[in-house]
Amino acid sequence: MMLRQRTLREKVSVSGIGVHTGNLITIEVLPAAEDSGITFIRTDVPKGPELRAHVDNVVDTTLATTLATGVNGSRVSVSTVEHLLAAFAGLGIDNARVYINGPEVPILDGSSAPFVAIFNAAGVESQRKPKRFVAIKKEVRISEGGKEARITPANRFKITCSVDYDHPLIPPMPFTFELSERAFERDISRARTFGFLKDVEALRSRGLARGGSLENAVVIDEYRVMNPEGLRYPDEFVRHKILDCIGDLSLFGMPVLGRVHTKCPGHALNTQLVRKVLSDPKAYEIVEPSSVTQLDVARVAEANHFELEPIETTA
Repeated sequence: MMLRQRTLREKVSVSGIGVHTGNLITIEVLPAAEDSGITFIRTDVPKGPELRAHVDNVVDTTLATTLATGVNGSRVSVSTVEHLLAAFAGLGIDNARVYINGPEVPILDGSSAPFVAIFNAAGVESQRKPKRFVAIKKEVRISEGGKEARITPANRFKITCSVDYDHPLIPPMPFTFELSERAFERDISRARTFGFLKDVEALRSRGLARGGSLENAVVIDEYRVMNPEGLRYPDEFVRHKILDCIGDLSLFGMPVLGRVHTKCPGHALNTQLVRKVLSDPKAYEIVEPSSVTQLDVARVAEANHFELEPIETTA
């Protein structure tokens, strides 16, 4: 039995505002070959290079995750990739090509839900080769100030997250999430990015959040949510932090089998955890269904609602 890699059935596209640049940006997402992973191609850059969604290409984590590579002495980058990457990971999509005509993935409504909707409309299909997983073999821990993250061995991907903003609208209660396609769509994908009203002007003075609005972020003042429609989940804030973690941890380059505990996470902490794991060959191994027991394969398939298909053999 095997878990097959997945890609989109057909091309999809979407346009929207970049939350930091304020520019209108269009992305086209196309099916991709097995083992190619998620790659970005800047169509507004002559001979735009392929930029793989991998932690090795992370160059900035200020309010968003930015990937970049050098081309002819200059840097070509794509920022705010985390919500799109979370949608790929949440739907179990391993391979896709993202053509983008600007430096930032559009924010859309501030969550992963619009990406999930267009991917479901296009259809997701299995490919021939088996999935590969990063299996955590020992605990890896990282801390920075009051922020903490650790990952331990497990046969599924599960994350417990807590936040501490000392704000009456943001409870500190932890939230635990076990990744599956259905659970991601239902419990995580609709959680929007958020910010504090007092920080908006400061961000804009730094050239950030130029495209931010109540249409693509939850904004709160000292006592209330300013969005007329209110929250999508009572604990939308911590759920969005989990969404960001799923997107950032997909920068392993393949799905993870591990148990994550994180307190006050951010893009810097998330990507540092990925780097620390990959820097220690004893902390992980790359596994395929053929190298784990059939029972483990069935458990992974059940957890993620992936197709479990027989391995094809030739005479």
